[in-house]
Amino acid sequence: MILTLTRDGVRTVSMIPGWSRRLTMVAAVSAVVATPALGLTKCTMDYSLSGWSVVYSTASGSGTITCDDGASARVGLRAKGGGLTAGKSKISNGHGTFSDVGNISELYGSYASAQAHAGAGESTSAQVVTKGTVSLALSGRGSGIDLGVTFGNFIITPRKKK
Repeated sequence: MILTLTRDGVRTVSMIPGWSRRLTMVAAVSAVVATPALGLTKCTMDYSLSGWSVVYSTASGSGTITCDDGASARVGLRAKGGGLTAGKSKISNGHGTFSDVGNISELYGSYASAQAHAGAGESTSAQVVTKGTVSLALSGRGSGIDLGVTFGNFIITPRKKK
């Protein structure tokens, strides 16, 4: 039943059949529940990255993004930043997990990063970077000598096919 109030103060009553009201409620609930899950895909990235730092830090590398919707892409990686840091490192066996996205193109761009790091010889690393609503958890194994705290950007770009 719907009650309305008009300008002149007269109320009108309208009856909606029960089956129509139930159908409308089911459709509304279905739309709300299904909307977040529609079109989202999970993506991961395997990568390698090497770089150096003396107050300013820089690293570059490459990787492959693979999504559960069948999309995949070879990507270039760059990390740039500054802070109190010194060293040289190489991650040869890195893995990243992205938050769910609508499609692979949402993963390209510049992510904000902050990192505290210390290592000598063989080491492991872990870091989370963010770009708007997309986050990327990175972990890896590598080698090098490094110590410090850096703030900067982690940039993912599509690689051109040869």
